[in-house]
Amino acid sequence: MKKTGRIFLSAFLFAAILTGCAKNEGNLNQASLKQAIDQGAVKLNTAMNTISATQAYSILTMNEGSMMKSSTATDSIYRVYIPLDKIKGVYEYNKVSKHNNWGMSLLHFFTKTADNSQMIVRMPLKKVTRPGNLRHYSKADSSLTNNFSIAVSDYHNNYNSFRDYDYVLSSEISVDNVVAGNLDINTLISPTLGTHYTSQYAFAGGYTAKYKYESGDTTSSIFTIMNGANILYEEKLFTIKNDTAKFGREHQYILTIGNVQIIRNSDTKKVQIAVDGVVQPGAVVTIMDKEGDKEGDKEGDNEESVCKKRDIQITFEDGTVKTVSALIGESVNNIKTLYSSLHQVYFAAYIVDWIAYDIYYQR
Repeated sequence: MKKTGRIFLSAFLFAAILTGCAKNEGNLNQASLKQAIDQGAVKLNTAMNTISATQAYSILTMNEGSMMKSSTATDSIYRVYIPLDKIKGVYEYNKVSKHNNWGMSLLHFFTKTADNSQMIVRMPLKKVTRPGNLRHYSKADSSLTNNFSIAVSDYHNNYNSFRDYDYVLSSEISVDNVVAGNLDINTLISPTLGTHYTSQYAFAGGYTAKYKYESGDTTSSIFTIMNGANILYEEKLFTIKNDTAKFGREHQYILTIGNVQIIRNSDTKKVQIAVDGVVQPGAVVTIMDKEGDKEGDKEGDNEESVCKKRDIQITFEDGTVKTVSALIGESVNNIKTLYSSLHQVYFAAYIVDWIAYDIYYQR
């Protein structure tokens, strides 16, 4: 009897300990969820503050309004095939040119100074950040040095029409002989194969921003900011094919901030939040889309994003509420700019491509 009593008491105590642990685990989950989302936001904001202060960011995020448009992209009979072998060499900006002609070949302002297995373009950083002055010479230009360079290690431009082309650019960007980042673009647009687009910019210091788009019956769009191998911020959008827009009906949406994931499956209409893959059932997540916020939309695109038309509200088990916009408020505009820039990468298109076209056509 005494032995049986001891066994019963031990079992009772063990069960009590397990019950206590289960309760504590629930509390820790809620506490760790708050802590995880806060820590993820802090790391993201720190990263964006660092990234946005770099010269690489100011170069990458130049927008179309500050660039001169090329007419070739809209020419219905325009065709071109330019491999790296056709344009390789070292090209130095000629800062003492006396010419001021907006219609003149951009290559006219450069001198090929050496052969090289890559295409290396060197020019004043001021001319990169103020591209409207690329074809304009002023006396002040005589004091400029070619302190910016882009070294293109892979290039392929095969253009048949805006619905049929493939494009590759791999490059290293330096300012004052210090590497500022690496830009990689890979695009395929085909009437039969659809659209496949990736762009990635690796900043010096370990931060990387990248965007990937794949069309099909299910279209995917993924925008990611990383520190080394760690995801700081990621939005994944999967949509079902819709003939009326590039982005059709949303099928699944996943937002990642640090080790926290928010997942909405449109088929089940459920929204879940998880920490390290463990769903937190005590939290309620509401995704709020803003009607009428169409800034940045083109050609009927409907790509939902926290940066454009979406906010997310998290209600914790204790009743406290946080929104993603509040958590990353100081970074959302820079994230939006980075997101948009990875779609377009204007500085590469309006410097590397223009020089490539001029070399190809011997202008």
